[in-house]
Amino acid sequence: MSTSETTVLVTVTGPDKPGVTSVLLAALSNNAVSLLDVEQVVIRGRLTLGVLVSCPSDPEALQDQLEDAMATVGMDVEVEIGANSVSGAKVSTHAVVVLGSPVTARAFSSISRKLAEQGVNIDAIRGIADYPVTGLELTVTVPSNDAATETRLRTALSVVAAKESVDIAVERAGLARRSKRLIVFDVDSTLIQGEVIEMLAAHAGVEEEVRQVTEAAMRGEIDFAESLRQRVATLAGLDASVIDEVADQIELTPGARTTIRTLRRLGFRCGVVSGGFRQVIEPLAHELELDFVQANTLEIVNGKLTGKVVGEIVDRAAKAVMLRRFAAETGVPMEQTVAVGDGANDIDMLNAAGLGIAFNAKPALREVADAALSHPYLDAILFILGVTRDEVEAADARDGGVRRVPLPH
Repeated sequence: MSTSETTVLVTVTGPDKPGVTSVLLAALSNNAVSLLDVEQVVIRGRLTLGVLVSCPSDPEALQDQLEDAMATVGMDVEVEIGANSVSGAKVSTHAVVVLGSPVTARAFSSISRKLAEQGVNIDAIRGIADYPVTGLELTVTVPSNDAATETRLRTALSVVAAKESVDIAVERAGLARRSKRLIVFDVDSTLIQGEVIEMLAAHAGVEEEVRQVTEAAMRGEIDFAESLRQRVATLAGLDASVIDEVADQIELTPGARTTIRTLRRLGFRCGVVSGGFRQVIEPLAHELELDFVQANTLEIVNGKLTGKVVGEIVDRAAKAVMLRRFAAETGVPMEQTVAVGDGANDIDMLNAAGLGIAFNAKPALREVADAALSHPYLDAILFILGVTRDEVEAADARDGGVRRVPLPH
């Protein structure tokens, strides 16, 4: 830009309608200006359009022409002569996703105040979901783009999240966020509702005994492998036909099909690593067209469960090993992987993944996860990954339409 040229910021507001941009640019072209930056947003039919230009001639005359031109289409215009011009596009360092049902003004005020206290600048805000939760995405710039600063930011926002009953996820922005290619889910209480071992135990009349051991293991109070042996032992003598009955009773977590369907459209490889049982999980995995399954195998002799598992137990350490193996087999770097789970036995897997998401999880897992979700909808994962609800529903509509299911009040 020539030193004789003046920078001018033009801001147009009013009801969104066809032709606004055309009228504005026609007026600008009459003054031989050069475009430096353009940004537009529409919220509930209300347009805000900003254009930064360099003006080689009389900026006051430009202002008069713009006011006359925009009046013809019923739009308001503000013109700032001598506006600051920053060369080069600004690249935000992080994305902050806020999810809630609802997200109150008080909650959002607390979040923005906490960001300011941390020296974080909000560069842009957009709505990303109105179902099954409200989702807002803030692209921000932190003052020092290092791990320690990021940890302090996450910690500070986690306090706000707990106080205001919202979920807040912090991710690095840019290519790192958009490059995820492989996702692994825990099964029990994550991909599906409930615990399969407890469903099997109900048939053996030992459901309460097994539930207590399960809960202790998920809290990290006892070793998972030992807890599995204790629980499976109570199933000894159970008819193997019960496995099929339990498989038929499984209910997916709300949003599970939407999540996997959408991720597959994006080219993700999707799989499960479970401390549950292959005989129950494999039919579900086939139905969902998952790419890989790793789970324990119940021993069956003469049509009866023996109360033992066959082969190596899929425990906390094994889950992380399986994630790394799946990533290596598919040629996906670990930083491009996502892991989702709910219990202490998922800690190593979430730590190994590029992005670890705790889903309605026990405190031991929430403390180490990159993001924690507390709403019972698995498709909230999509919003953390930067996918909007509108994009999901537009893709579903192209493929035949999947309607929203009314949410319980």
